[in-house]
Amino acid sequence: MNWQTRQHCATLTPADCGKTSTFYGWIDTIRDHGHLLFIHLRDITGIVQIVFHPENKEAYALAQTLRSEYVIELTGKVANRHKDTYNPHLATGTLEILAQTLTILSEAETPPFLVSEKDAFGNEDHHTTLDEDLRLTYRYLDLRRPSIQQKLIQRSKIIKTIRDTLHAHCFMEIETPMLTKSTPEGARDYLVPSRVHAGKFYALPQSPQLFKQLLMMSGFERYFQIVKCFRDEDLRPNRQPEFTQMDLEASFIDEAFIQTLIETLMTQLYADQGQTLQAPFQRMTYSEAINTYGSDKPDLRFGLKMVEVTSLFKNTSYKIFNTIVNSGGMIKGINIKGQAQSLSKNVLQEELAKGLIPKLGGKGMTWMKVENGILDSNIVQFFSEEEKTHILTTMQAEEGDVLIFIADTKAQVVHDVLGKFRLHIAQRQNMIPDTLAACWIIDFPLFEYQDGRLYSVHHPFTQPHQPLTGKEDSETLLNMKARAYDLVVNGEEIGGGSIRIHRWEQQKIIFELLGLSEAEINEKFGFFVKALTYGAPPHGGIALGIDRLVSMLLKTDSIRDVIAFPKNRMAYCPLTHAPDTVKEEQLREVHIKPLGMTL
Repeated sequence: MNWQTRQHCATLTPADCGKTSTFYGWIDTIRDHGHLLFIHLRDITGIVQIVFHPENKEAYALAQTLRSEYVIELTGKVANRHKDTYNPHLATGTLEILAQTLTILSEAETPPFLVSEKDAFGNEDHHTTLDEDLRLTYRYLDLRRPSIQQKLIQRSKIIKTIRDTLHAHCFMEIETPMLTKSTPEGARDYLVPSRVHAGKFYALPQSPQLFKQLLMMSGFERYFQIVKCFRDEDLRPNRQPEFTQMDLEASFIDEAFIQTLIETLMTQLYADQGQTLQAPFQRMTYSEAINTYGSDKPDLRFGLKMVEVTSLFKNTSYKIFNTIVNSGGMIKGINIKGQAQSLSKNVLQEELAKGLIPKLGGKGMTWMKVENGILDSNIVQFFSEEEKTHILTTMQAEEGDVLIFIADTKAQVVHDVLGKFRLHIAQRQNMIPDTLAACWIIDFPLFEYQDGRLYSVHHPFTQPHQPLTGKEDSETLLNMKARAYDLVVNGEEIGGGSIRIHRWEQQKIIFELLGLSEAEINEKFGFFVKALTYGAPPHGGIALGIDRLVSMLLKTDSIRDVIAFPKNRMAYCPLTHAPDTVKEEQLREVHIKPLGMTL
């Protein structure tokens, strides 16, 4: 191989005309004109046209045996194409290579799908829709497609920008263990049996949380890592059992430091993609997000804010509202501005009220239109003129608006249903502009009750706004706020973090409030609490999901499009057939006994 004189396909410029170079790559397309043979050669940079002339008998004869996806070495002279044959769809469309020598480095079987994304003339070919499992089964072929390669190339550049930015702010990249101790306080762990230590297991990390805090206690002050994490979660369409996150931690800082740093990084990443993300980002409390948007991941690109109207209907004749209000329930509404014409009564009643709302978990929906200066619906006769006036005023309703109300005895149901409906109707009515809106969600609750016990909303290492004594009652604990923050862009959570507990007494109180006994604390977190007793600096950090961030930056349909070898929607790898069974001998080696097997 004459790799020293290699030139990449898409690096050619008119200045290279007359130059003889060596090219390596895959056969993309072939056109045989009888007296001339044209091929498109593809490498990681792009595509260039090669021309074989019959007078070069040896190369021409060999070229006639070429097929799609053959790997070749070619030497040729760069030349200008005739103006009539320019290909505007190729970066090298004004140039071609006049073949001199050809070597076939590797032949290829006929691929199960067309790898080339262009037709014979370089036009984009959008006529083939590939089944995702077929693509993943032959992922090595799928990855040859320029559109897929560009996504991974961009991912690499994005990660480089992250590294460059953090290095510029004095962060040090340090690796943490992949085989660690199971601390099942969040999602389920992936367990790894030990051959040497019979009956004992490592766990693959759900995050480097404890180790990065230990690094702060070790005095490194500013750490980051681009790290693989693993969570054995229930299947979801856009989740992976293994994922990549940008993890960082810093000492002697506060929330403002982390948030300003991430804003600097995010604005740069979006600017590199030709998009403008305005900073500083809006700060919004968890309570405000839930009450106004029904979600702690609010999409702020459009309005449709939720307005509470419970007090308007305390004495209403509309029985449903009256019953809910006097049962301590809640009524909230949204104003869909100017959509009265496009949302017919049939759509509102049949498609939305009867069809959609039950799927979202609601028991019903009340709607009204503002037409000819008055409220119109099938239930307005139950409201007094005073109530109708209050509705118009409170909802800031104008001619052509549509008002939607959700009522329930549980505030959480109202927020959840109306929050989901808000997103649905905005998408249905094309109300979401092609803009960017980022915010920080702050002041999360420190605890929540589930199944009769207390849980951490983020994780048990998050610092509360006020110190704990361990003697607080349930109401006080549930009202306590955490020094936690989530980054949300266009309704997607990109990452989250918090200021951590750095005093061992506070950490122990948290564990005890979560129901851990002294023995359990020592068993699961003894090494960590011990480290805190030797002097820990105030510190905090954040983790950003790289897969989701890259997917958003590149506007792909799925995170699987920006992962080299992803699992499918069932957390299965069609390429390698993982997960799979293993031999009984392997199980015996790690002291595992399957059902029906004798060790």
